[in-house]
Amino acid sequence: MKPTGLGQVLGAAVISTGLLTATSLQAAPILYTAHLTGPAESPPNASPGVGDALVSFDATAHTLSVNFSFSGLTAGTTASHIHCCTPTPGTGTAGVATQTPTFIGFPLGVTSGTYSNTFDTSQASTWNLAFITASGGTPAAEAALAAGLAADKAYLNIHTTAFPNGEIRGFLVQVPEPASLGLFGVALAGLGLVRRRSRNQA
Repeated sequence: MKPTGLGQVLGAAVISTGLLTATSLQAAPILYTAHLTGPAESPPNASPGVGDALVSFDATAHTLSVNFSFSGLTAGTTASHIHCCTPTPGTGTAGVATQTPTFIGFPLGVTSGTYSNTFDTSQASTWNLAFITASGGTPAAEAALAAGLAADKAYLNIHTTAFPNGEIRGFLVQVPEPASLGLFGVALAGLGLVRRRSRNQA
């Protein structure tokens, strides 16, 4: 019978605690990415413009962090928003969910640039008034966007003078959890068995 060393068990406990903490810290904010192009618009267009976005939504902290860069647009920017929610995931059009006439601080009249801001989703000023009304209030608007993001029914759009309805856009898709997190669960189950055996052998 091979005894389990006390150091090994304590080390396993520390590792499992760290893994659980890391997982819980990642549980609330959900990350979404989008690649924006003209062909992804509805209707599609031949704009050479492109963009890449990273959006973080945290329903617990009531925050929406929007970060993106874009370049190659054919004309100056007029607005940018998140639209939600389309009838079908990954296709179609929807009304503006976030601030109108555009994200506050979004660079206007340019063909390339970057944008970064964090919004308080508990505040009505974060939302398009029409989206709040259609949803049934500010908390309901927050829940509606959360559901739309989770279902791939929300997209980020950049509007320009050449394409008033949108020159480039991309549907926001959740960043998948690393495959290793699934392995962590298996490892934690194994650690539980090791601890139980140690107690039984004591």
